[in-house]
Amino acid sequence: MTSAVRHIPPGPSERYNTSQDLLVWMSDQFSRFGEIFSASVYGTNVYVVSDPAGADHVLRRNWQNYKKGQAIKRIGLLLGNGLMVSEAELWKSQRRMIQPAFHEKTIGELITVITRGNAELLEKWRRAAQSNDSVNITNEISHMILSIVLISIFGDDYEEVAPRLNILSDESARNIQFAQTFRPLGKIVAEVAGKRRKERTKATDILGMLMEARDRDSGRAMTDSQLVSEVMTLIVAGHETTASTLNWVWYLLSRNSDVEEKLQRELDVLFRNDVVEMRELSKFVFTRQVIEEALRMYPAGWLLTRKALRDDQIGDYFVPAGTEIYISPYLIQRHPGHWKDPDRFCPERFAPSQSHNRHELTMMPFSAGPRKCIGEMLARVEMQIHLMMIAKHLRLRYASERPVELEAGVNLRCKYDFIMIPEIRQPNGSNC
Repeated sequence: MTSAVRHIPPGPSERYNTSQDLLVWMSDQFSRFGEIFSASVYGTNVYVVSDPAGADHVLRRNWQNYKKGQAIKRIGLLLGNGLMVSEAELWKSQRRMIQPAFHEKTIGELITVITRGNAELLEKWRRAAQSNDSVNITNEISHMILSIVLISIFGDDYEEVAPRLNILSDESARNIQFAQTFRPLGKIVAEVAGKRRKERTKATDILGMLMEARDRDSGRAMTDSQLVSEVMTLIVAGHETTASTLNWVWYLLSRNSDVEEKLQRELDVLFRNDVVEMRELSKFVFTRQVIEEALRMYPAGWLLTRKALRDDQIGDYFVPAGTEIYISPYLIQRHPGHWKDPDRFCPERFAPSQSHNRHELTMMPFSAGPRKCIGEMLARVEMQIHLMMIAKHLRLRYASERPVELEAGVNLRCKYDFIMIPEIRQPNGSNC
């Protein structure tokens, strides 16, 4: 690579101050310097890339030149060396062994678990509507999704493990203190696995599938420590992204009555008998667009970090080996050069007629490339079934005029819980 092309992107002369909100700071620099800039963040040379083509290069086209970056260290403290953290041959082997647990057929077999959890939540919110009580949807959706995840993973052992893992929905912080409390809970996974081996139990839940999985080349099973890391990763990642997105869905619907009414009209026509079937989900076009727009505006995984292993080139700019690359789906998905009125909630922008000219990576709420989230299909199915079952029968009214305040931690969340007032509706759209 010649010196003639070794251009370094512009950027702020001042270092990022850790007392600042990182997302706010990155947004400000994006406004100043454009879709790729260089900066000193946490004492490291960083390129912040908010260009879909640049993200495509790092995550898909030349992905093997980039390993996971700074942010993954924080996740590693919490989850160990699971699929989100591992690299190279270990990651390839683990990905192959875990993938069957997230095939469409396997997810289809979880429909009953998903619908049962949502039916219980619907009944609870119906009773609240009848007594004109408010509900904390942040807390209650979190508990419901966590229950679905734990049943899917542990099956008949759910009742034993659930009380010990409820800390995930009871405690919102994701700091070093939480990691110190949470990591030791991995022994629960090892205990259940050990009991199953002793009793020679062959379970068909996700834990059972991972215990039976074998490396394609060596024929070896996962070690217990790796099994624990993978299961703990699936619990956290499978719970928090889905719950967070559904919070934003309800907030956005409560602020956009025209969208809510269009969604309910679709459900009244297509979801008449309240029976959920995997093969029917694709028919709910607008329901899916509502979820996609919520994912665009508030992607739970708001920041992806990578580190260059060798010198590279992103667009016009030289990337020295060792450079940290920050890719923010939040900034890309609100990029005014790629989205009209990017801060407006408009699900129709995902209609086929509106989508065909956009770069594929203008939307990347589950990342992209070989390391794209393995649980994306399950998360989308969970979100769609929840929205169908609840919105068919209830409206949720935001009970506060308090403006939204973002908390850009491990996931993108609101700084406070959403409190809403449920209202019962009839299939023709009237309230009662």
